[in-house]
Amino acid sequence: MQPSVVLRAPAKLNLTLEVGNRRADGYHTVRSLMVPIDLCDEISVQAARAFSFSCSREDLNAENLVERAFEQAAPHLAVDVRLTKVIPTGAGLGGGSSDAAAIVRAAAGGVLQVPRPADPVAIARALGSDVPFFLAGTAAVVEGTGERVTPLGAMPRWWTVIVKPPASVSTADAYRRLDERERPSRARNASLTIDAGEALQRGDFPRVVELLWNDFESVVYEMAPQIAQARTALIDAGATHALLTGSGACVFALAPDEAEARALDARVQLPGGYARFVVPFLTSRDWRA
Repeated sequence: MQPSVVLRAPAKLNLTLEVGNRRADGYHTVRSLMVPIDLCDEISVQAARAFSFSCSREDLNAENLVERAFEQAAPHLAVDVRLTKVIPTGAGLGGGSSDAAAIVRAAAGGVLQVPRPADPVAIARALGSDVPFFLAGTAAVVEGTGERVTPLGAMPRWWTVIVKPPASVSTADAYRRLDERERPSRARNASLTIDAGEALQRGDFPRVVELLWNDFESVVYEMAPQIAQARTALIDAGATHALLTGSGACVFALAPDEAEARALDARVQLPGGYARFVVPFLTSRDWRA
C-alpha cells in the first residue's frame, strides 16, 4: 500500500425503521431506509513494522470494531492505524459500523494492497448488523437483520439538522420494551420504507418527510425525556417532522437545501449539553474505496 492512506467513514440516518418480530435466535427483523451523511470519522493507515491501533478517544481504544475489521479483512497487515472520531457514540448514527466498513471497503477495493477478501459482505455481516449498509456507497433499503441491502442509486443532496442530547438508551432495553407492545405488521408491498425509498429516488422531498417513521419512538421518548425534548425543540423551530435515528439518541429534521437547514438550526432553542450538526447527505464518491 501507499506509505499513508486516509479513509473516510460517514454516519447514517434511518429515514424509516420498521421493527419486525423477535426471531428464535434473539435477533429482530427490520426494514429501514438508510442514507449516508457528510459527518465522517477519519481512519489514517500508515505502513509500520507491526500492527497498532489508537483512537482520538481513549475510551474507545479497547475492543474497537476497526481492529476486528483488520483481523477479518486484512489479517497480519503491518500498519499503524489512527481513528479520529467525529461521529458521536451512542447516537444511532452508526459510527462504529461505518469505521469497520471503511476497512472492509479498503481491503476489497485494493487500497490496502492485501489479498482481496473472497466475500467482503460476509465479513461485514459478521462485524455487525449495520456494517453491510456502508458497503453500498449510497442510500439503501436494508432488510432482514441488516444483511439484505438494496442500493437506491444517486441521492438528492438534501440537508439535515441533527441534535445529540446528553442522554443514551440501551438498544437491548429498547427492543425489549418494544416487544411488550403491539405494533403493525406490514407486508413488503405495503411498507412505508419501500414507499419512502421510491420517493427518495424521485427526489420527492415532501413525500419523504411525510413518510419518516421509526418504531422505536414509541418507547425511547419515554425512556429518555431529553431525547423527546430534542424532538420538541426541532418541531418548535419549524421542522415539519423530526425523527429518531436508530434507537437513539440523535433526533434529526430534513431540509431541502443548506439555507433552510441553517435557518432551522438557528431557531432551535435547547439548554447546554445538546450537540448539533448541520450536514448534507453524502453524495460524493471520495469515501467509496
